[in-house]
Amino acid sequence: MPKIGSISFVEKNLKENQFKIKKKFGQNFLTDASILKRIVDSAELDKNTAVIEIGPGLGALTELLCEAAGFVLAYEIDADLIPILNQNLKEFTNYKIIFEDILKADVLNDIEHYLKEYKNIYVVANLPYYITTPILLGLLSKNLPIQRYVTMMQLEVANRICGKPDTKDYNALSVWVEYKAKPTKICKVPRTVFVPAPNVDSAVIRLDVYAEAPIKAIDEEIFSKLIRQCFAQRRKTLYNNLSLAYDKIYVQQMLDNLGISPSVRAEVLPLSDFVRMSNYLTQNQK
Repeated sequence: MPKIGSISFVEKNLKENQFKIKKKFGQNFLTDASILKRIVDSAELDKNTAVIEIGPGLGALTELLCEAAGFVLAYEIDADLIPILNQNLKEFTNYKIIFEDILKADVLNDIEHYLKEYKNIYVVANLPYYITTPILLGLLSKNLPIQRYVTMMQLEVANRICGKPDTKDYNALSVWVEYKAKPTKICKVPRTVFVPAPNVDSAVIRLDVYAEAPIKAIDEEIFSKLIRQCFAQRRKTLYNNLSLAYDKIYVQQMLDNLGISPSVRAEVLPLSDFVRMSNYLTQNQK
């Protein structure tokens, strides 16, 4: 059997199963076993930990996860991969594959059904590029009992998630993720180690979810709406962006009361200022 995750592993599986790669599912299969190992090592797994994998594909990462973790719950949207996964994972019994779109799945119910005996629950996955942001935002917004995410994604998205104030990568996504977790970029992954090769490079990041947010928004829906509005048009000032959604006099009063300059742009503000504005809106709704 070719080495897990190698180019020969991918080619053998595709050829023997006459599998046709589907662009609509964002299928790009990793061919560098050392990167797979880096992903698993970065997750720091043990047998008290259950893993949720999204898009197991041919099962290369899944095999390593089954070896390292107590249980693997994988979501795969492409039912044509069933025979390949069953074959590649035949040595393991500590996994369950749900053939369903992760964006439509009742993840909390599945966690309670399959993973309730595990102390830790982590997401470890090579995320499809076309739905990376909806997946992460969807899972983080639901406040699921997931303590850690180690995921590979498009480099540009990884840069935004890990973006810091007063940089070109800092945006609403950076703020939302920072509110929920501590982000760390693990490594860059070149496009050349995938079949087929995507048009962009990738990166692996780790998110350690806060058990208790260091700074708390009273209403997370208002907070989410606020940060999107603050970054609505990047070149506009904070005041101008907020005035597109809220009464101008109200916006000026809020910024004055909070000691935030109306002429600043959102990308220079720390998380704490967004939370303060959100809580002001919550407590002084008109």
